[in-house]
Parts: sequence; structure tokens; C-alpha cells
Amino acid sequence: MPIPPHRFDHTTVLVTGGASGIGEATARRLATEGALVVLADRDGDGAKSTAGELGGYAVAVDVTDVEGVRAAFTDVERTVGPVDVLVNNAGGDRPALFLDTDEDAWDAVLDVNLKGVIACTHAVLGAMYTRRRGAIVNVSSEAGRMGMVGGALYSAAKAGVVGFTKAIARESARYGVRCNAVAPGPVDTPLLDGLAADRFGAALRQGMIDATVLGRSGRPHEVAAAIAYLASDDASFVTGHTLAVSGGVSMW
Repeated sequence: MPIPPHRFDHTTVLVTGGASGIGEATARRLATEGALVVLADRDGDGAKSTAGELGGYAVAVDVTDVEGVRAAFTDVERTVGPVDVLVNNAGGDRPALFLDTDEDAWDAVLDVNLKGVIACTHAVLGAMYTRRRGAIVNVSSEAGRMGMVGGALYSAAKAGVVGFTKAIARESARYGVRCNAVAPGPVDTPLLDGLAADRFGAALRQGMIDATVLGRSGRPHEVAAAIAYLASDDASFVTGHTLAVSGGVSMW
């Protein structure tokens, strides 16, 4: 399917976790459609490299550092202008059966997958309200809607993203700001590939793929296409929705 060339002309899009995986694919897709992309990632060098290819801007930031997020996003606004679209993609996991986890794991997984979404949204929402326009797309997961063996913490965090998305959509509608989410299934990213490092993770990875009715893992560009739709004016009457991009893991 041809990519619309001008859907994001004169639009500044900030993508967290933009140095690799779904975030990088999203940045590339939106840049192809005319966006000025800002890649925010802990891997500042990786973000800078991709941003250079796309004529965009990179910022090194850890989304779990609330003050760091505020400072980085303020720098972005001063440098390239206000953020029109925020894609909250940064995430990570520590797969383990729940009783094998501890408080350090709880904090690490919840902070990057949920607190990071909250912090980044808080940093851009006021300016969107002032301009009375904007779109936010949060990357949740089918794990957050169905639960996942070996991923209780990740499931909890991603379920929180779904609830947060709905609440922000309700609060923000009167200001002309939409908020939606995507729920990927297994997608070929460093996170999924990393599961193959041990026997438990490899079994978990295969189980996720087997749960799809299409019988395969997804590609980052397939999720990026869904994010592009939700971020665009083509979805101008869509808010508070979580779109499954999962090969049929769930059908509701």
C-alpha cells in the first residue's frame, strides 16, 4: 500500500524509545509522510544517528526521570517548536514468574512502561491544550489486555497504559486533543529477540508467537502503520481507543 506523502507536513512528532524497534520504525514512517521527527531515547547516539538520516532531532533522555523529561522536552520546544504528536513507545521488561520477582523489578518495569508514559504526557499536554490541538499515541501491549505468563509486571504496566489512555482521552477532548493506544502482540524487536537468551525466555517467546492466529511475529513497520493512522487526521473521530496490532491474539 502506498504511503501518503504529506499527511504529516508541518507536524512535529516526538517518539520516545525512537532509537530502535517500533519507535525507530514509527519515526521513519512519519518522516516519510512529512513529519519533523524528534527521537527521544536513553541511547542518545542511536537516536542521533537515526535522526540524522531523517533530517530530524535527537534528545538523550530516560523517561523514568521526570525532571529529565521536563528539561529535555523544554529543550525540544525551544529548538524545533511545540510537539504536535507524542508517541509514547519507550518500554522494557524483566520476564520472570511473579514469585521470582522483587521490588527492584517491580519498580523498573512499572517505571519505564507506565510512569514514563505519564511523565512524557504530562510534559506536552499543557501546550497542546493551549494550542487546542494535538494527538498522543501510547504503545501498550496485548499483555496488558489479556495477561501473560512470565510477564505479570509488564502486563500490569501495559494495562495501566490502556486505562490512562482512556482517562486522558476523556479529559482532553474539549481541548481538541486525542489520545489512543496500540496493543502489539509479539513483534520482531530487541525486546522480543532478547527473550531467546535463556530457556524460559525462548519458551515464552514461542508461546507468544503461537498465540497469534496468523502464526508469526509482527514487524515493527506494521505497528508503525497503525500508529501513523491514529496520529493522523484520518483518525480525527477516534479517541480513547486501543487498537490491537497482534496477528489476532485478541479479537475485541
